Amino acid sequence: MQSSAASASNPGAVGVLEAVILRSFGPEGGQVLFTRDTGQVLLSRSGTRILTALHLEHPFARMVVECVWKHSSATGDGSKTFILLLASLLRLIHAAASKGSNVSHSYSSTKAAEAATARHLADKLLAFGLKELDELIATGVVPYGGCISWEDFTVEAQTSSLTNNLCVQKLLRSFFHTRCGYTHCDFSSHLTCELLSHWNFKNQLPSFSLQLVSDYFPALHTPVSGFPVRSSRLIEGQVIHRDFATPPLKTDHQPVKAVVLTGSLQPTLLSTGDVLELGYRGRMKEERSILHFSSWMESSLQGVIAKLQTLGVCVLLSAVKQSAAVLALATQAEMCLVECVSEDELSLFSQLSGTTPIWDCSMIESEHVATLAFCRPIQLGAHRYKKHTSITIKPCSLIICAPGEGQIEQYACALQDAIRMLLRTWEPMLAAATTTSKSTLQSHKGASLHTDSLTEQTPYRSIAIQPIQKPGCVLSAGGLFELLLHYALLQHGHSCSVSPDLNIDASVSQLLANALLSVPQKIYSHSPHHFLESQRRVEGPLGDVSELDLGLESVSCKYQLLLAVLQCVASLLKVDAVLPTHTALHTQSRRLARTSWEDTEDEGEG
Repeated sequence: MQSSAASASNPGAVGVLEAVILRSFGPEGGQVLFTRDTGQVLLSRSGTRILTALHLEHPFARMVVECVWKHSSATGDGSKTFILLLASLLRLIHAAASKGSNVSHSYSSTKAAEAATARHLADKLLAFGLKELDELIATGVVPYGGCISWEDFTVEAQTSSLTNNLCVQKLLRSFFHTRCGYTHCDFSSHLTCELLSHWNFKNQLPSFSLQLVSDYFPALHTPVSGFPVRSSRLIEGQVIHRDFATPPLKTDHQPVKAVVLTGSLQPTLLSTGDVLELGYRGRMKEERSILHFSSWMESSLQGVIAKLQTLGVCVLLSAVKQSAAVLALATQAEMCLVECVSEDELSLFSQLSGTTPIWDCSMIESEHVATLAFCRPIQLGAHRYKKHTSITIKPCSLIICAPGEGQIEQYACALQDAIRMLLRTWEPMLAAATTTSKSTLQSHKGASLHTDSLTEQTPYRSIAIQPIQKPGCVLSAGGLFELLLHYALLQHGHSCSVSPDLNIDASVSQLLANALLSVPQKIYSHSPHHFLESQRRVEGPLGDVSELDLGLESVSCKYQLLLAVLQCVASLLKVDAVLPTHTALHTQSRRLARTSWEDTEDEGEG
């Protein structure tokens, strides 16, 4: 058993994670080479992918990686900066606790006193962040930035060439540069803008479209290997990643009607627990013979097919595999059937068409039938899929190409994280009193997008919560956010030191300011004079910071990152002791940690 509060404030385990992350951090950072047990090799700059690929035994290291994963899953960005800030804070807390702790009757040793002091500082930092940080950012950081406009997507979609003066383009270019390198950052940002412009709904907030695309991204993109990255494009319609189980329609340009099935089309002969009696007292009863049940099933299935024909249905999308009898009758009735469609794809189809999936086709009504503009097969790489589009809403699908499957996964995860980052960017920062109970954007899964419901399913916030910053606030990248907030925290600490009652706020703000300075120091580690020059410009006149232009980054994402780091520090230092065990639960956790990097998506970037 070991005292965890003292060891957590000592940046040992976190320092190892920091050393790994630093290899790919900043504009000069490189990629990390992964070698799986199977011999497969993968290059990545994703902070989340790098961290989850490590085989970690230290309990605090696993806690930190879990915190990073949760944060990057929500914001899509900041995993590397998370580790750098966390390591810097723990070092400063450890140094402050070593100087400010004294052995007394309350503590049996110096280590216990240091652990208590570190825990106290972490709690004060978190309380300060929840109470004061948003206002400091609003007054000391936001005036140096600007706001991106949702109209930039529409303008970009209407131009045939890439434009470099749009704020959205600069924001996305900065993001993709750190995730995929310089080569394809312009192309990826243009493709993202084009995708969002196609999913833009009238009379809706930008967060509505962003949330929808984020929720259904697995169903909206199709990976195609063996082609260059610049072959990635948008195509009209929704792609169902399954081939036709029956011959496709002969005419694919006329409107067709479709139904979503969640169960088997053929009636069930027996349910679980039922008993089929084939004879009675040694004599076979005609009405209970197996032929009678088989005939009843066939006639019931024919009745279902006839009812579908009456409604004009000729496309069946099934969540389960259908029987051979269903395939034969569907082919005979010239109905095309697609089996084993994923839940995400069926959910998106239902919301786009405004229809309801049905389990028992004997109960089908007109509200279960969707009208499609077309339904046809499409060949993408080595696979053939089914493609369609609805009459009321014109969807589009994203085709992501790359030479190998690993590269496709990297670009797909980067695109999804970019959308998450934009979604967080358009969320206004809220008042500090309600920070811990902020209303998050509603997930649009389960909310129909058909006709009038588009104006009803909008993100909401409590009336009592007042935003202190406009949505879409961005700032020049390259450590400007940390430098500005560092300067604002120093000024805040100086003003608080005037009053004896606020000395604790002064020490806490000084500690946080020093920790923030570590980020631009790491960014400009290759040229220290650039760091000093940047620091001088921030402390100078307001106009000088405009020269610090290495792209753009989201202010809201940075704010959420700071809160997440402060919460992680407080959680680490609240643990009193670590008890090593060798149980089945421990074995399972190691197995999950070993396989998580194979199944995880690129869930964030710093």
